[in-house]
Amino acid sequence: MTRLSDAFIADRPALICFITAGDPSVAATPAILDALVEGGADVIELGMPFTDPMADGPAIQAANIRALGGGVTTADILRIATDFRARHPLTPLVLMGYANPMLRRGPEWFATALRDAGVDGVICVDVPPEEDDALGPQLRAMGIDLIRLATPTTRDKRISDVLNGASGFIYYVSVAGITGKQQAQQASIEEAVTRLKQATDLPVAVGFGVRTPEQARAIGRVADGVVVGSAIVEIVAKHGAAAPASVAAYIQTLSAALADARKVSA
Repeated sequence: MTRLSDAFIADRPALICFITAGDPSVAATPAILDALVEGGADVIELGMPFTDPMADGPAIQAANIRALGGGVTTADILRIATDFRARHPLTPLVLMGYANPMLRRGPEWFATALRDAGVDGVICVDVPPEEDDALGPQLRAMGIDLIRLATPTTRDKRISDVLNGASGFIYYVSVAGITGKQQAQQASIEEAVTRLKQATDLPVAVGFGVRTPEQARAIGRVADGVVVGSAIVEIVAKHGAAAPASVAAYIQTLSAALADARKVSA
C-alpha cells in the first residue's frame, strides 16, 4: 500500500484538489496547500507552471502566468513539496504538468528529485502512452505512480495502451476540451466510468468542470474520486495570499458532499 492507494480505500470517494505552485507566490503556496488538507482534500495535485499549458482553461492559464511572472522555479516546487511532506506525512502529493519542465534535466534527475521530495505521483499531460519510455520507467524505478489520462475520445481499443504502465489512479477527463470551461452530462460520465472500471482495477477519478458540491456528489456516486481545480485556482486569484481561509471553507463543502455521495447511492 502507498499513500496514494490508501486515499481510495475509504467508504467515500476521494477528493482530489489542484492548485498551481507559485500562485500567488512561492511564499504563499504552502499555506494554501495546508488549507486544502484542513478542508478535507484526500489527494493534492500541485501544478508545475508552464508557458504553454495547452490543456488548461483561462483560470489555470492565468495562474501559470502569475507564478512564472513571480519567478517560480523547479527548485522552488521541489522545496515546496519537501516541506509539505514534512508537515503532512500521510497526504498524497501529485505533480501535474507538461513534459518540458519535467524532462529538461533528464527523466532520471526528475524522478530522483521527486522521490527525495516525497512526491507520490505524476500527471504529465503531453506525454502519451506510446511515449512511455520518455519518463515512465524512471518514475516506476523510484516508486512514483504515473497517472494516465482517459478522455471521452479514448476508444476501447486504446484503453489498454492508456492502462499499460499506469498506476495510482486513472484520471478521466470528462470533457473534450480545456479545464474549467464546461461540465459533461452525468450520464456520459457514468457510462465512461463504467467502461473504464471494466478494464482496470485502478481507481477512476473524474475531473474538468467540477465546481459545486452538487456536481461533486453526483460524480462521487459512480467514481472513486473527484478532481477540482479551476474553482480553487479562481479563489486564489481573487484573494491572493489571504486565500487559505476561503480555500479551506470551499473544500469543506466539497468534502461534506462526497461524504454523502455513497450514502445516497446505498
